[in-house]
Amino acid sequence: PPVTAPAVETAASTGGLLGGVPAQRSAQTPAPAAEPPVDIRPSSAVLGELDALVGLESVKREVRALTDMIEVGRRRLEAGLKAASVRRHLVFTGSPGTGKTTVARLYGEILASLGVLERGHLVEVSRVDLVGEHIGSTAIRTQEAFDRARGGVLFIDEAYALSPEDSGRDFGREAIDTLVKLMEDHREAVVVIVAGYTAEMERFLSVNPGVASRFSRTITFGDYAPEELLRIVEQQAEEHEYRIGDGASEALLKYFTALPKGPAFGNGRTARQTFEAMVERHAGRVAQMSDPTTEDLTLLYPEDLPELI
Repeated sequence: PPVTAPAVETAASTGGLLGGVPAQRSAQTPAPAAEPPVDIRPSSAVLGELDALVGLESVKREVRALTDMIEVGRRRLEAGLKAASVRRHLVFTGSPGTGKTTVARLYGEILASLGVLERGHLVEVSRVDLVGEHIGSTAIRTQEAFDRARGGVLFIDEAYALSPEDSGRDFGREAIDTLVKLMEDHREAVVVIVAGYTAEMERFLSVNPGVASRFSRTITFGDYAPEELLRIVEQQAEEHEYRIGDGASEALLKYFTALPKGPAFGNGRTARQTFEAMVERHAGRVAQMSDPTTEDLTLLYPEDLPELI
């Protein structure tokens, strides 16, 4: 039977922080049900999915190097030898849409398949999920997020927002301090990945030595090249039973080359949005046909590309 990969949990989907207020459980409320069992895929299957991702060659090498270190360490212990200590917490740097969340999910699965983590699921949070508005509420929220991630990966997106440059009386520092203590007290239970823009993450780590000391490795996610964005569109088309018609590949390459690469550029997200825009324009074109053929219904042409803004 097909195996379902662990889901990505967010604060909005878990009910623990509804309305921005930590959930309170009275003595009369029954304890929450135990976590459902997770089907753990073999590491070869997960690494195969990682390899199938477009681009990210240096990222793939880094993850494989970590996987090899953990696997050989396990075998050395089985042979009665000492194993090198591998710090599993990671820093992911790069622009939005470069696959950081996807790789974090796969990394959790790999660690579960190697027996390092119990479940390997991913819990994704950001500042709004960890930082409260009142004294003491931030530690509660951070503890709750950490508890949801037990046996898996806690992925903190835009982690630099926990330590703004003009912090004043900001509670982000409380979240960081709580997190550092939890990582020390429960070092085998949860893997933490902090992620964000490269420059901001460098600043975040430089002003938080307690955090920086917990992370052994930074993995940089580069922006996608036009050829890689084209490949993402091709994958989307194949997945949704469309085909790239004559001239459309060349038009897409020109489109992605000319596309402004400013702060709003979404990389893989932009490629997927481009495909969706092409499908919409294709529908507007084909809807005018009285009797479209199968080719008409499936082929995307240069005229289906959205206009550059």
